[in-house]
Amino acid sequence: MQEALPYKRWEVPARPVPPSSVAASNNNGNGNGNGNVDNNSNTITTMEVLVKENPVIVFGKRGCCMCHVVRKLLLGLGVNPPVFEIDTHANDESLLLTSFTKNVNNVNNNNNNLQFPLVFVGGELFGGLEKVMATHLSGELVPILKQAGALWL
Repeated sequence: MQEALPYKRWEVPARPVPPSSVAASNNNGNGNGNGNVDNNSNTITTMEVLVKENPVIVFGKRGCCMCHVVRKLLLGLGVNPPVFEIDTHANDESLLLTSFTKNVNNVNNNNNNLQFPLVFVGGELFGGLEKVMATHLSGELVPILKQAGALWL
């Protein structure tokens, strides 16, 4: 019988947010008015920077099996996506989901109810596990990943 691998959590090393991004978020009313950005808005700004910098990135709950499935599928195709694990506090989840809902222009489905894991390809929301699996089975996922710059085949 096979032995189970111990779960080890890897955090995405986030680069510091440029001062111009922090100043822009303060001007939009996300700060507390005295030049400091609160923790939640700083996290959201950091996540937006990560989405823009990486051709593929996965956001999921800490220890989520669906996040693991998405990552393994992408690894099998030759993509090594960073996985941003979110604490399971209800406030953090709802805040981040509403932020993603506001910033997403084209969700590629009629359902506005976002669920983790969220996969971003080319700086835009691609979808969740169902969307990734459906496009993989139809053979459309590899060309999309090539176009985003995640594959160099």
